[in-house]
Amino acid sequence: MPRIVRGGLIQTINPKGPEHSTADIKAAMIEKVVGQIEQAAKQNVQILCLQELFYGPYFCAEQNMRWYDLTEPVPNGPTTKLMQGLAKKHNMVMVVPVYEAEQTGVYYNTASVIDADGTWKGKYRKTHIPHCLPGFWEKFYFKPGNLGYPVFETAVGKVGVYICYDRHFPEGARALGLNGAEIVFIPSATTAGHSEYLWKLEQTAHAVANGYFVGTINRVGREAPWNIGEFYGQSYFCDPRGNILKCASRDQDELVVVDLDLELIQQVRHQWQFYRDRRPEMYGVISDTNR
Repeated sequence: MPRIVRGGLIQTINPKGPEHSTADIKAAMIEKVVGQIEQAAKQNVQILCLQELFYGPYFCAEQNMRWYDLTEPVPNGPTTKLMQGLAKKHNMVMVVPVYEAEQTGVYYNTASVIDADGTWKGKYRKTHIPHCLPGFWEKFYFKPGNLGYPVFETAVGKVGVYICYDRHFPEGARALGLNGAEIVFIPSATTAGHSEYLWKLEQTAHAVANGYFVGTINRVGREAPWNIGEFYGQSYFCDPRGNILKCASRDQDELVVVDLDLELIQQVRHQWQFYRDRRPEMYGVISDTNR
């Protein structure tokens, strides 16, 4: 019997550039995204994910302490509280990535999961932090996540989160499956010359290897003054067979809406017994810290 969940992804361009104050940038982006959430509600979206660090530019293109001003506590910060109210208003599960302050000077790249009744279910902190190539100086801003790979029981199903650079590491993707994830959201910020050839390969592979749905987001446009490359959009949902169900454009704001039949997970896992046939006792090399 079908078990249909309507999923949504929002990819969007910042309305104000970094020449504005951090407060103005954040306020303008939140105002814009709230409008997009309203559009998702009109399309009866039941679970919605926003893009990585959604209320600002991808400021990791430089190393500048001014961007620490974008941090806020989670769950007691203003953005999480606002989104809890919207989730309850629209009866919509939401995945909300923000720049989290645990305490002054201890900051994480974090995503909250909020249930359809507005209840804060918990958070995931980005595990793998890149510091490579001109324009991806994330270790200046974030500590590596320390919460493992939680999966959250929500009104529409079991939800896991992986963030951007995490997607290059299959170990966490498998951990999310072992922890029971049915839908894994992967909000990202990545540029064309660097990663586009992997975009529709890695995340569909995670879906196939682990037998769950994936919804992944990339931002769009070029962000001055850094111009580190084109954020190429193409946010999409894929199913446990690796089929891309719907893919957004590469250059404009877009809301991706797809109906996901979660019953397909059982069908695929019956066909491909990857969890039964895995051999964890043989994989010690993966966790060998001397490697």
